[in-house]
Amino acid sequence: MDTPNDTEKSTEREELLVDNSSANITDGKKKRRPFSWPKRWAVLVAMALVFGVIAGGTMFGVNYIGGRLYTQSQITQTATVPAAPQETQEQSGASVKQVAKDAMPSVVTISTMSVEEMRTFFGMPMQYQVQGAGTGVIVGKNDSELLIATNNHVIEGATELSVGFIDQSTVAGAVKGSDVNNDLAVVAVKLADISTDTMQKIKIATVGDSDALELGDQVVAIGNALGYGQSVTSGYVSALNRTLTLTDESGATITSSGLIQTDAAINPGNSGGALLNMKGELIGINEAKTESTPSGGSVDNIGFAIPIDKAESSLQELMNLPTREKVDASEASYLGIEGENVSAELTELYGIPAGVVVASVEENGPAAKAGLQKGDIITELDGRTIANMQQLQDTLQYYAAGETVPFTIQRASNGQYAAQTLQVTLGSAQAEKS
Repeated sequence: MDTPNDTEKSTEREELLVDNSSANITDGKKKRRPFSWPKRWAVLVAMALVFGVIAGGTMFGVNYIGGRLYTQSQITQTATVPAAPQETQEQSGASVKQVAKDAMPSVVTISTMSVEEMRTFFGMPMQYQVQGAGTGVIVGKNDSELLIATNNHVIEGATELSVGFIDQSTVAGAVKGSDVNNDLAVVAVKLADISTDTMQKIKIATVGDSDALELGDQVVAIGNALGYGQSVTSGYVSALNRTLTLTDESGATITSSGLIQTDAAINPGNSGGALLNMKGELIGINEAKTESTPSGGSVDNIGFAIPIDKAESSLQELMNLPTREKVDASEASYLGIEGENVSAELTELYGIPAGVVVASVEENGPAAKAGLQKGDIITELDGRTIANMQQLQDTLQYYAAGETVPFTIQRASNGQYAAQTLQVTLGSAQAEKS
């Protein structure tokens, strides 16, 4: 990466993330919400170290309900930069108190409602609503929307979504776009829904340079821990360039690489929140923590954040997508395929692209008419990443029957996969049922 001076680099990044102008905004207090137990994201991980192997449990920073979900995952060690002498507080910027005060107006709470299905004692399916809590960071603004970065797993499957600002006001939000492979998403809030008073109290985050981080640098994490409202923790950069394989509750596997490891507490609800340097600049999006070993032993002070330098290009693409709303049931669409998820093992062993592999194609259905074939792997829908069947189904809820939508697929030819874009005119789900 080019390395201009810090001031120029910070300014360039801020301008890249912020569409047009930013709102100049100040401090306030976050309202404490009544707490319920939303769903918890948990996984098992293994960390390969130079002198041995430590097994650990990793969980996403989203609240949980009921029991925990555990699967096998891997943390791999990669090269870290040599430790550098720790800067003094005066050299590095401000105190933790000042960093938190300056950054809090840029951080929001995200509350979601989703529908999950479980089976009763007699084997009958039953749907129930689940409340979730996470965090977001204000990273941009366009002519009509305020744009908020968060994790994909915070908003995944949400039927309702609300954003809480520092002055305790709450407004409805919409998912603008998501990147499952990098566990990132952008939430949009209509400027028309935000009061003038609130606009004066919030602000767009100042973006820093995560590539400049070194071991031992002090950092501050802000997030909606346990859904109680914003809280502040502080620690140090423990390692750089960590790789994490995570499996969420829906069965989707995410491999995150180049992560920042920190001993600043990253608790349930912190997902999507801000990791800041001592200048108060955003240098990471908090993602997950290691919780326990397979044998039940506890693991302390191991949290992970997505570096802003890695997240930047994905967030920019998501911010430029048009914001869509879910269509009415009468306009619901369908594709006309049966699909299966491409497992992480297949991707790793055989180089098969991550996405949804087409297991069968309905004869004369929308997909068949557009040229989709058995064995094709769907990786994008209208520029939105598709990593599994659940996400494909969720994304289709925003597209009406009769719309022509570009699908990016990977098709094998002579043992190699090549990307193609097919224009699919979606069919009517209502007509199909009848």
